[in-house]
Amino acid sequence: MSEALKRDYRVKEEIGRGKYGVVFRCHSAVTGDCFAVKSIDKRLIENDAVDSQCIYNEAKIMQLVSSNNHLNVLRIFDVYEDDSFLHIVVEYCESSDLFERINARPVFTESEALDVMVPLMEAIAHCHRHGVAHRDIKPDNILFNDSNELKLADFGSAEFFHDGQSDVWHCWDSLLCGSGGASWRGLQ
Repeated sequence: MSEALKRDYRVKEEIGRGKYGVVFRCHSAVTGDCFAVKSIDKRLIENDAVDSQCIYNEAKIMQLVSSNNHLNVLRIFDVYEDDSFLHIVVEYCESSDLFERINARPVFTESEALDVMVPLMEAIAHCHRHGVAHRDIKPDNILFNDSNELKLADFGSAEFFHDGQSDVWHCWDSLLCGSGGASWRGLQ
């Protein structure tokens, strides 16, 4: 853990785990408010240029889309980096995610589905207005806070787009055609 992070926050128990990092509950050393910190192990991606860029873009993208405190986008509060880790401090969502809710109750009424879809579409539209494509919308990345407000989370695969052009083509080129291979743009 970064010394600056440990100075500003009291990191507690693990609450989640992903491909490159771990999410912990933490508290502000000043206010005592509860947050989550996503700690990404940079050593796991040091030899992968595409994943490295996605990890660094995540904090930038989250700062952009949460800059005006959209109700349905997970807010970012701080970013810390040391030699081994990138730590992103975000809003804490204690309630279950959509995946857990679907597994607990696989049939939703039309009204319940509407209560999920409307704020989700508002969050996606907000991201698009800021030139961001999330690219990983799935039930695991749709969180709920203790007030049951939907929060779109995990911008690790997100990309910027502008003027009708998207930077995601770089990732698609690498994934579909390999580096140095044919270009996806040529297949359009």
